[in-house]
Formats: sequence, C-alpha cells, structure tokens
Amino acid sequence: MTDLARAKDIVATLSTDQKVALVSGADFWNTVAMPEHGIPSASLSDGPHGLRHQAADADHVGLGDSDPATCFPTASALGATWDPELATQIGAALGREARELGVDVILGPGLNIKRHPAGGRNFEYLSEDPLVAGRMAAAMVTGIQSEGVGACLKHFAANSQERDRMRADSVVDERTLRELYLTGFEIAVKESQPWTVMCSYNKVNGVHASQHRRLLTDILRDEWGFDGVVMSDWFAVADRAAGIHAGLDLEMPGSNGTWDSQVKQALASGSLAMADLDLAASRVVALALRAQAERVARADQAPVDPDSHHALARRAAAAGSVLLTNDGVLPLPQDASVALIGAFAKTPRYQGAGSSQVNPTRLDTAYDALVGRLDGDVAYAPGYDVGSGDTDDALIAQARRVAAASDTVVLMLGLPSSYEAEGYDRSHLRLPHGHTRLLEEVLDANPSTVVVLAAGAPVELPWASRPRAVLLSYLGGQAAGSALVDVLLGDAEPGGRLAESFPVLGADLPSNATFSVHPTQVLYRENLHVGYRFHDTWDTPARFPFGYGLGYTTFEVDGIRTTGRGAKRTVSVDVANTGDRAGSTVVQAYVHDVTASVHRPEQELGAWQKVTLAPGETATVSLVLDERAFALYDARASRWAVEAGEFELRVGLSSTDIRQRATVRIAAGDDVTPVPAPVGPAADDAELSALLGHPVPAPAPTLPFDRETTVRELNLSGLGMVLRGAIKRMSERELGASADDDPVAAGFFESTPMRALAMASGGRVSLAAIDTIIRMLNVTTGKARRARRSARR
Repeated sequence: MTDLARAKDIVATLSTDQKVALVSGADFWNTVAMPEHGIPSASLSDGPHGLRHQAADADHVGLGDSDPATCFPTASALGATWDPELATQIGAALGREARELGVDVILGPGLNIKRHPAGGRNFEYLSEDPLVAGRMAAAMVTGIQSEGVGACLKHFAANSQERDRMRADSVVDERTLRELYLTGFEIAVKESQPWTVMCSYNKVNGVHASQHRRLLTDILRDEWGFDGVVMSDWFAVADRAAGIHAGLDLEMPGSNGTWDSQVKQALASGSLAMADLDLAASRVVALALRAQAERVARADQAPVDPDSHHALARRAAAAGSVLLTNDGVLPLPQDASVALIGAFAKTPRYQGAGSSQVNPTRLDTAYDALVGRLDGDVAYAPGYDVGSGDTDDALIAQARRVAAASDTVVLMLGLPSSYEAEGYDRSHLRLPHGHTRLLEEVLDANPSTVVVLAAGAPVELPWASRPRAVLLSYLGGQAAGSALVDVLLGDAEPGGRLAESFPVLGADLPSNATFSVHPTQVLYRENLHVGYRFHDTWDTPARFPFGYGLGYTTFEVDGIRTTGRGAKRTVSVDVANTGDRAGSTVVQAYVHDVTASVHRPEQELGAWQKVTLAPGETATVSLVLDERAFALYDARASRWAVEAGEFELRVGLSSTDIRQRATVRIAAGDDVTPVPAPVGPAADDAELSALLGHPVPAPAPTLPFDRETTVRELNLSGLGMVLRGAIKRMSERELGASADDDPVAAGFFESTPMRALAMASGGRVSLAAIDTIIRMLNVTTGKARRARRSARR
C-alpha cells in the first residue's frame, strides 16, 4: 500500500476538526502530529544553500540562532557552475546534514527566473534561463532526496521581486508565463519528483498563488504529474478555504487556528467540498508517513563529516567563480608581493540575508588563506567600512600606500550585506560609492590590480576594462576565502560561466520601468525579453553576456554535424583545449527559428554540456535537442507547438560567442495561432492587451484599507500611524530586532499585510478583529478626508 493510500484510510477515520488541523502547521517548522491515529509529524527547515535549522519557537526571518551547518555557495554561484553533477553532490550533502539534524524536508532549491538583476533574492535563484534553472534545480533535488530527505521547489510562481511580494499582482501573458516562469519548475518536477512544492506570496494575474487552482492543480498536478504536498510560503495564505480547493495542502507556519472557522464555514455552505479537504489532509499525512519511514530506514546513518563538506563547498566556490577579464596577470606567481585591500578580505561577504542565512561550521577568509599560501609578502588595508561600504580620506591614504608598495593589488569589492536580501529589492545596480572611490584611488596608485567582486547578482561595471583582471566570486559560502586563493594562484581554475547577463546599465532593460515600482501590480511588459533573450534580440549588448566566462586556457570548437529527424536532433562538435593547462568550458547550443510565423527571441538555449580537457586534448561533445528546444507555447490553443520550417543551430561558448552553425529543416509541424508582435522590447497597453487576451487590468487601490493593506500603508491614516507604532513595538519584542536597525527585519515588517498580522499573532488577534480594525481605519480616514475637503471649500 502506498503512503497516500494509507493516509487516505487514516483521514477517513478523523473528525472534520482534526482534518482542518492537519492542513495547517503545528508551529513554525513542523506539521501536526496525531499519534493516537498513527500520524507522525514532519519537520521542515530553510536550506537552499545550507541548513538553517532552528527550534520550533524560533523566528523565520533569519534573526534567531540556528544550528551550525555547512554554508555552500548560493544559487547564483551554483548556477554559474553549469554542473548538474556538482549540484547533485551538494544536494546530497544537504540531505545528510538535514537527516542528522532531524529535518525531513529542506525548503529549497529556489528557481525563480531573474526577471531583473535588482531582485533582492536573486542570490537564491539559479539563472535567467529556465533550462539552466530547471536542470540545476532537478539535480539538487535528486541529491537531497537520495538521502531520504524531501526537497521543496520554490517559489511557485512568477515571484520576481521582493517589494510588496505578499500581495503584488504579477500580470503576465500566458505564453511568457509558460515559456519562462513555469518551464524551470516543469523540468524540475518531471526530472526529480520533489516531495513538496512551495507556492509564492504574490498574485498571478489577479489570483493569489496560494489559491490559484490553475497553477496548483491544473498545471502542476494534472499536466506535470506532481504527486507531493503543496505548501504555502510562510504567511502567504490569503484565504485558506479557497487555497484548499485550489490544491494548497499545507498552510505554513501554523497560525493557531486563524483560518479554521472560515474553512468549516466553507464546508457547511458547500463552497468547499469535503473531498478537497480530505485530499489535502491525506497528502500531508502521506508526507509525514514517508518522512517517518525514511527516518527509521536511515537511523544508523554515519555521522556527517564536516571537513569533507567544507572541501566540497570549497570546490564548488571555485567552480562558480567567473573570470570576467584577465590580461594574463592571473594566475599570480607564488612569490608575488600582494596588497590585499578591502574589508571583505577579513570579514567576508559569503552568503545572502533572510530566511536562507546559515550559521557556518567554519569560515575561511581570503586574508588568512593568502597569507598561508603565498611565498611573497601580503600587506592589508581595509579600504572601507564592511557594513556600509563607505570610505574616508584616512582609509584611502592607507590603501594607496599599501598598493604602491606591492607588485600586485588584489582589491576586494562588491555589495555589503545590506544591499541584497530577502524582503526588499535593490534600488540600483551600482557598487557603493566608497567602493568605486577606492577603486579609482588604488588603480591610480598601482595599475597592476586584480578586482574580486563579492555579490549575489549583477552590478554595473563601467570600469571593467581598467583593472588587469576582474574575478566574480559571487557569494561563495563558508569556504569562499580559500577557494578564491585557489583560483588566484592557479591551483583551481575559475570554472564559472555566467548564468545571467550583466547589463551595461539596469536602465537598458525593458523590465526596468515596471520593476519594483508599484505597490500592488507588476506588469510584465517585456514579455519574453528577459536576460539574453532581450540583449540578443534587440541588439543591446550586455557588459558580460549570458554563458560567458574566461579560464586559464583556451578552446576551439569545430566540425559541427547534426543527426536526428523532426524536432528531435543531436548537434555534435569537436572541442579542443588549445592551451597549456587543463581546463573546462561550457559548450552551449542555441536554437534560432529562421521562419517563425510569430515573434520569438533571437535565440534560446536548447542544451549544454560542461567539458574538462587536458592540454591539447580534443573531445566530441554531443548536445541533445528535444522537442521543447524548438517549441513555443500557443496560448490561444493551450499547447506547445513546433512550426515547420528552418532552424539554425548555434554552438558556442556564450550567447554571443557562437563558434559553429548548422541549419536543419522540420518538414511537418503545428499550426500556430497568430499573435501581434510588440513593436519594441516592452509592450505598450494595446500590445500587452493583445498578449494577455484582455484589457490590462487596473492596479488594486491602496485605499480603502483591507486585509491586503501593508504595515507601510498604515501611515496613510492618523489612527493607522498609531497602530503601526504598536505593531512595530510588538514585532521587535517578538523578533528581538529593530526594523530601524535591520534592513531584513524592516523589509518583512513594512510589507506584512493585515491578514498576516492575525496569522502571526499566535491566536491573540483574530481575522474578525483585523476586520474591525480595518473598518475603524476606513471610517476615521474617510472623516479626515471629508474634513480636509470641507476646510478647502
């Protein structure tokens, strides 16, 4: 008997109250147990790049203590490895640590598409391309679940910014939704069968993801075959009865019965079927039974070896480091005299902030690693304040002296931790002014400078051609310092290739005008033109293109040939290492539809393979292109379609470094419904309406107040300002952190909607009480507005 069949038998014996209890968490991290009915609890933990395991009563936003765990490179660095095998190994390591800590489900990986580089949580996501995101996420899930621990794909779906994420409406046309924002999830679900999927906070085309039946049931389950548990992101539920009907199985965290009466009322009225509740409760019970069985089966697991996991993190950090420029200065000679400048050298920026923040088992610094490895002298200057990125004349003078006295400068720059985190987005893509001022001064003092960038996402680099080398280390985890020195000295190569484009200016991007600017709506006017799909289609070169990265050797790609029929093709090339060192490269195959009847991006990634070759070695690389590599989504016909016609297959080492081309013809194909193409990279209202199939919806107003009103918007009312102050004081007592001092806490606090205040109150504040407060706010605000109008008259 399957776990689900057993679970259904158990649920059939339960009362309605017990069923309702099962579909909400017991607390922050555990599902409800009912031992008298043979129902165990399952334990959940944050963990996209390391376990953030806390006690059941600890907070969610990264402020509480957590158990030590290996901090691996963040997803942006892991995506840059283009190495599914490495992702599987890291997933397995996460699974082993989870099992040792008693965790049954790891909340990760995240694979949302990076619509705009300023997304505050982009460090947690893998790529701007759904194929890379999907395949790498699937590999990580496979690794995690190989150790008897469940994985949780997140955040489903179209969660592309942090501002007002708990209620903003992502308005996106069906074709773009399918081709970009759902494809990665589809790949990961089909290839790795995750135990769970987490729905996102936002609305998708007017409906909260937590109650979006078309997403959670019609697409995720019926089309893709997902058979696990769908859980909410923390406090994402906007209507639990509607969520259960839509296919949401588990509300997290537990809200002390906040929604229970509403669910029972819906059952009594017939707006929610008991069969829907039974199925949701059965899936939750099946998850707990599966977790219990795995715990029993692996009770004798050998203890985790933290040293081997640290070594894996070190290897992964080097593999995800991207060499952006190099005039030959790297690798550094062993006897070099080096000035190591930048506070990140001693206080590293190695992970993001928020729910993914990890308490590392150890932490390597670039300073200690370089001093321990280099035969030559190492001089150090901090150059800037590590928290703010600010500098001053004294720090600059010290840095200039140190730089001028050394053969080579290694200058550590990047984004302070306050610049990118869960809960808010970046307002620009620039480095801190103190970092750019320090760069100018150091280059003036010693032009032989290597810049190392620590950041979770792209930054604007107008000066990129001036240093002798620029190395992007991303956020490399707890071993980032040692891995950096491995790369600088040539003991390891910089193995990364960009899985996201670095634009010249953020303002160049068609998504820029509608990114993180409106409190209740996000219009995806750029449709398919995200990342390289924009840059390559509209002749707006990126500073550094998708797929790009240098190594310490060179490669030639030659001899293209194709095999196969129809929309199933294999393209093969000969790849030769033409340098004097062993090295790796990522061979990428792009598909260009020569004769498309509807608008398509200039090219789209269809396959890739990472290959490692000895000096002078040549290997044949064969890239398999399946039907989806040629397909587009016909929104009017609700199907994937491949048109007949010519397709050019382009093989290269980045989206702009195409080395070989071949044309194939698909003789028989599908008819595609004509759709007017936008004139430019961002659709106007008429063009977006045509893509949507209906008029562009008006954004939801911020007044009058309702359950979606955020804490920030309470400032629109005098009474609201008083209430906001009381909520702030209560929040600070609960979390032990001030929103005035902690940007992560501030991001969570300001964007919390009124409904979530009830859910987070531990049962002290009901939804009915929230509704009463909202009525009072609207009455007093209305009176004040009428009084102001009367005074003006």
